[in-house]
Amino acid sequence: MLVTALAPLVWGSTYIVTSTILPPDRPITAACLRVLPVGVLMLLGHRHLPRGAWWGRALVLGALNIALFQAALFMAAYRLPGGVAATLGAIQPLLVALLAWPLVGIKPRMLVLVAGLLGVAGVAALVLTPQAALDGLGVAAALGGAACMALGMALTLRWRPPVSMLVFTSWQLLAGGMLLAPAALLFEPALPSLSLLQVGAYAYLGLVGAGIAYVLWFRGLTLLPPATVSALGLLSPVSATLLGWMVARQGLGAWQWAGVGLVLTSVWLTQRGGARK
Repeated sequence: MLVTALAPLVWGSTYIVTSTILPPDRPITAACLRVLPVGVLMLLGHRHLPRGAWWGRALVLGALNIALFQAALFMAAYRLPGGVAATLGAIQPLLVALLAWPLVGIKPRMLVLVAGLLGVAGVAALVLTPQAALDGLGVAAALGGAACMALGMALTLRWRPPVSMLVFTSWQLLAGGMLLAPAALLFEPALPSLSLLQVGAYAYLGLVGAGIAYVLWFRGLTLLPPATVSALGLLSPVSATLLGWMVARQGLGAWQWAGVGLVLTSVWLTQRGGARK
C-alpha cells in the first residue's frame, strides 16, 4: 500500500509544475508529451505487443486511464486555480466503489462509502478557499477525468492483464499518447522554444509522473482492494497543497490542516474496510 501511495504523491506535483514551468494553455500537448515518449521507450524496452482481444482492451484502457484522464487533468490544472480540480476529483473513490459492484461483483462496504464522503470533505477543506474560482469547462474536465479513471480502474479489475505491470502500462501509455497526438496537433498551437527547465519538467512528468507512477498504481490495483487503491488517490491534493506551501510559500490555515487530517482518516478507514474483506 505504501508503494502504491507513491503514485498519487507524485501526481500531486503536476499542478505546481504545470502552473509555474510549462508553457501556458496547452493541456492536450502537455498530456501527450507526458505519456507518448515514455510509452514508446517502455515498449522498445520489452518489445511485447498485445495479442487477440487485448488490442481492443489496451485501446479502451489507454483512452480512459491515460488519454482522457491526462487531458482532463491538465485542462483542470490550467483553468481551475485554487485547487478546485482536486476537490472535484475526490469523488473518484466513490465512483470506483460503485462501478466495481456491477463490473467486478465487489459490493461496496458501508465503511468504504462513509470514508469516501469523508475524503471529499477533507479535500474540500484542504483546497477550497474564498478565492477559488469556478470555470465551467474546468469543472467539467475535472469531473469527467475522475469518471474516466474510475471506469478504467474497474475495467482493469474485470479484465486482469495477462502480462507484467511494465508491459501493461506501456500498452496503455502508448495507446493514450497516440490518441492525444492528433488532437494536440489539430487543436492547440505549436510549442514555443523551450528552456532547459521546461524540457526537464516534461521529462519529469513523463518518466516519473507517468512511467514509474502508473506501474506502481496498476501493480497496487492487482494486489489491493479497489476501494483501497482509489482512496490513496486522495493523497494527490494533499501532496499538491504541501508542495505549494513549501515551494510557492502558499499559506496554510487551520482549515487546511484539518483537511489533511480528514483525508488521512479517510484513507485509513478505507484500508481497514479492505483489510476486513
